[in-house]
Amino acid sequence: MLPPRIVRRLVLVPLVFVIALTALLTLPLLALVAAVIAVLPVPGRRRPLRLVWFAAVWLAGEALTLAAAFGLWVASGFGGRLRTDPYQRRHYEIMRRFLDLLYRVATRVLGLRVEVDEPPLTPDEQAARLARPVIVLSRHAGPGDSFLLVHQLLCEYGRRPRVVMKATLQLDPGLDVVGNRLPNAFVTPSRSGEGRFVAEIERLASGLEPAGALVIFPEGGNWTPRRWRRSIDRLERLGRTREAARAREMPHLLAPRPGGALAAIAACPTADVIFVAHAGLDDLVTVGDIWRNLPITRLVKAKWWRVPVDEVPRALDRDGQVGWLYDWWERIDAWIEENRPAAVRGELGATT
Repeated sequence: MLPPRIVRRLVLVPLVFVIALTALLTLPLLALVAAVIAVLPVPGRRRPLRLVWFAAVWLAGEALTLAAAFGLWVASGFGGRLRTDPYQRRHYEIMRRFLDLLYRVATRVLGLRVEVDEPPLTPDEQAARLARPVIVLSRHAGPGDSFLLVHQLLCEYGRRPRVVMKATLQLDPGLDVVGNRLPNAFVTPSRSGEGRFVAEIERLASGLEPAGALVIFPEGGNWTPRRWRRSIDRLERLGRTREAARAREMPHLLAPRPGGALAAIAACPTADVIFVAHAGLDDLVTVGDIWRNLPITRLVKAKWWRVPVDEVPRALDRDGQVGWLYDWWERIDAWIEENRPAAVRGELGATT
């Protein structure tokens, strides 16, 4: 169960500084041990050195993020002006710097390589890219892909992302503090149900500014064989046999839950819609997964499709809009099949 906010602020936030200080004091010893292991003739001998380096940067970045957030809280009149635009911009800047730091270290230390494929833009289209908000509908493939998606929006496109996230992510103090000061939403699925998700998405979508981006993961969770089968069974129980049949033909994705996506499109009629596919980090979910795959030699690919506002089918009835969403999901599934690393593709075939 998630502790109350006052407990998280008084316990978890100071704990970050204690752990960061402890790591700083013990870093020379840890680095020495990792360096000794790195010269031993054993498999994965450089993994400890890579993880020590990355963890040290993460902890330092988290502590600096919390310190900067505390400084903004004081400067805003002890929280009185945190919701004003100048302080919102500063919090997005804090978030941008932290994510960019982690991205640069991940590419240099963990071997991460990312390739983003998106439609080419003319100079006029590039200049006008931030003239309209966007609704980003992405597959859900673990924390790594989510991190890369938000990093791309913030650091490459200059967007201000809004994300609906699971409440348990607030156990990360930096995400808890900064995320709750920005227009995001943390929800508990077991308590809220789909209606709460839709209400939060409508709230976030209705206030999107031209540079805003609402990030939605229509699948509602990471793909697993069990969840894939359950999503199809759920559609059949609801009498949506046609959608269930289409979902069965998409072995790489969970059936999309259209409620949140369609609510966002209706609540922000000026927004373009972007569909995002990722391949390469599907099986890197736990610390153990990352450990076994270091360095990450595979190429992580991402594909972005942009649907201009005048091509989004807002005039169709709900069944037509759901069909449009499934059309795109089938396109994403086909792209994943073509771009998924061979090892992961083999594992998927064994499970399905």
